[in-house]
Amino acid sequence: MRTDSRLSRMLHVLLHIARESQPITSEQIGAMLGTNAAVVRRTMAGLRKAGYVKSEKGHNGGWRIACDLHSVTLLDIHNAVGGPRIFAIGTDRDNPDCAVEQVVNAALFDAMREAQALLIDRLGAVTLAELAEQFDDIATRKGYQLPTP
Repeated sequence: MRTDSRLSRMLHVLLHIARESQPITSEQIGAMLGTNAAVVRRTMAGLRKAGYVKSEKGHNGGWRIACDLHSVTLLDIHNAVGGPRIFAIGTDRDNPDCAVEQVVNAALFDAMREAQALLIDRLGAVTLAELAEQFDDIATRKGYQLPTP
């Protein structure tokens, strides 16, 4: 089963954009992600609509951060990129006649509800600023040259 990587890819992109003093073009982001610039623009549109990025057209145009990284969570980004349901696991039928299937569905539903609530809580507790700080710490330890935003 193929996984949906929009959240991780857009978090990656946002942290790069936040580190750059110049706008980053859709073509540059596409090359970084190994995808087409049109796909980048389509995915970034949700982030722009939510107010997390802005785009400038023309010479020296591209994408810039338009929000305070301290106020935006991973859950916010998940929602902005139109992330799918948190989990794709489901039951065969919603209202089965079979008592065994009813018990199985109830157990799966409860487990998935609890897991989804936990994941949503965790995604909502981590900000983009925290990820940026973690990146800075790792980059400093490894001796990377960090661009100045």
